[in-house]
Amino acid sequence: MTAEVAVFARRVARHWPRAALAGALALAGCSTMEPQGGQPFQAATPPARPANAETKRSAEHARMVALFDGEYRHPTAERYLNEILVKLANATERGSQPYKVTILNSPIVNAFALPPGNLYVTRGLLALANDASEVAAVMAHEIAHISARHAVRREEEEKRAAVISQAASALQSKQKSEEVEASARRTIASFSRQQELEADQIGIKVVARAGYDPYGAARFLDALGRSSALRTSLIGQSASAAKPDMLATHPSTPERVAAAISAARQIGAPGLGSRDRAPFLAAIDGVAFGDSPSEGSIRGRKYLHGRLGFAFMAPEGFILENSSKALLGVTAAGDEALRLDSVKLAPGTSLPAYMASGWIDGLDENSIETTEINNSPAAMATAHAGEWSFRVAVIRFMPSEAYRLIFATRALTDASEKRFRASTDSFHRASEDEIRAVRPWQIAIVVAKPGDTAETLATRMAVPDRQLDYFLLINGLERRGPLQAGERYKIIIEQPSE
Repeated sequence: MTAEVAVFARRVARHWPRAALAGALALAGCSTMEPQGGQPFQAATPPARPANAETKRSAEHARMVALFDGEYRHPTAERYLNEILVKLANATERGSQPYKVTILNSPIVNAFALPPGNLYVTRGLLALANDASEVAAVMAHEIAHISARHAVRREEEEKRAAVISQAASALQSKQKSEEVEASARRTIASFSRQQELEADQIGIKVVARAGYDPYGAARFLDALGRSSALRTSLIGQSASAAKPDMLATHPSTPERVAAAISAARQIGAPGLGSRDRAPFLAAIDGVAFGDSPSEGSIRGRKYLHGRLGFAFMAPEGFILENSSKALLGVTAAGDEALRLDSVKLAPGTSLPAYMASGWIDGLDENSIETTEINNSPAAMATAHAGEWSFRVAVIRFMPSEAYRLIFATRALTDASEKRFRASTDSFHRASEDEIRAVRPWQIAIVVAKPGDTAETLATRMAVPDRQLDYFLLINGLERRGPLQAGERYKIIIEQPSE
């Protein structure tokens, strides 16, 4: 099973037998949503070893920017974040050269720092943060990892664990060596956990010395947990091996939130430092939100990839999630799922021959049929694995490229077959007008009027699902109801047409 299919399997494992899903969706070869673009990041040829430290830093910077969909330019936000970094540098015990921020063009919530002075935050993180003290806490935490040499210490611990495991494998029984390896993994996990807590403690002290509210760290950690819970409720955990979100690399636990609150209390009572909410919100006004239309847009059940030039409609009840590897979808009940990706085809390969080439297990070769979908040649077939049935379509979009659409269901009835076929038949080349009609989303800052409630402002959100939940999340609100008149709040709108 390829890594991306394994992610798909994990997302619906609560409802689907893992073995059946793995067998039926074990795809051979590389798949991607980029038939005309470059290879996925993991497949890229490693660059030659840099000749000097400056070249190495440039290569690391380019690698990080490429991994998170490039640099996102928003001068107002960049300027504001760099001003925060200057304050944090001045607040360190010995003083230091301030880091410089790069905003990454990714909706994933993440941040990290690279020595000696590069700090990265995604626009997804800016959308989740609600004031300067929260984003300052995140940046101070990442810088603390560098100042405390956590990466070096972790590497040393991993090397030590590897040596112990190798010795155990050579000198002890298989069972004993496995026990030693398991113990080493637990030790490294505990080691990493302690590093996160240590970075929190260091960062909170620096933030407080810089004049910011030390409770910002706990608020952001809580928002991070709520964000994960909302996304999981929609389609399962969304972190990927290629671009892990912050919860994958910085676990947010009640213990960690409690530790952050305890550290802040040692500094003072709530209200001690500045939150700078209004200036922060002004700085991120207009920042893009969600996926870029050029990389594939989800609007309810419709998916349109402007750059690659195609669109299709998922069946009723599906919630979709986009990635560079594939489009994934699942129903709220988890009893049906879909996957859309693309593959290269060798010149002259017929679609029935490719369908039967072994890239999907459990295929009923007698079910293969050729057809045409909106003027594109296609082949369709059925596969079975355990209690699950799969309807598979391969659509030739270019002479040497095809899209694969896989639907999975526990019961392949006439009704489900009709729904899946209608969705497959909706796959088409998108017109220029259709592509232009999908406008990007962006953050807009609005001022609450007397009588405004969370519900009334949520109705102005452009997101198609769970509008109120998203409004509460991105504004750090715990409950629905009346809002404070005159206070600023974030909503998500379509980018105005030029």
